[in-house]
Amino acid sequence: MSEDLNQDPGVASEDVVADAASADTAAAAEAAETQGVDEGLADTEAAVVDAEGVNNDDSNSIEAELAERTEDLQRVTAEYTNYRRRVERDRESVITGAKAEVAAGLLPILDDLEMAEQHGDLTGPLKSMSDKLHSVMASMKVEKFGEEGDEFDPTCHEAVQDTSSGDDKVLAAILRRGYRLGDRVLRNAMVIIGDPQ
Repeated sequence: MSEDLNQDPGVASEDVVADAASADTAAAAEAAETQGVDEGLADTEAAVVDAEGVNNDDSNSIEAELAERTEDLQRVTAEYTNYRRRVERDRESVITGAKAEVAAGLLPILDDLEMAEQHGDLTGPLKSMSDKLHSVMASMKVEKFGEEGDEFDPTCHEAVQDTSSGDDKVLAAILRRGYRLGDRVLRNAMVIIGDPQ
């Protein structure tokens, strides 16, 4: 104890100063560390904000691209639907045109068979052939038109003689039957026009 008392007071103050300096250094280090943590937090928050901004930009660009792709898909789907309808309409038109061409080629045979029937010559195998031909034409939906007494229609009747005296005109005589396939007239009926009776 006497040694402690005899110790040099300058040495003791140096120890205290050293202890104080190390305490200040520790406090400074702790403050720097805290400031570093705060700066790190600030940097992290800034990075998160930047990431959110980038995410929002990415999200907006993805939504815009999705909308564009959806619009493209809808346009392509509409074009394909229109194309399919057009092809179907063209196909039906070609089929109807082919039927009309075949039916128009058979009309002279029908005329001859009708003339044979008017003269009483349509018997036996000829009658059987006539019946089959008429059933084929019916299956193709070919209809004959132009009966005596029908009202005259210049769009489907071809008048070769007009014996009428008034404004009302009807078919007085049928010289050649007319035929139609659906709405298409294959051949106009050749008629003589007369007055209604």
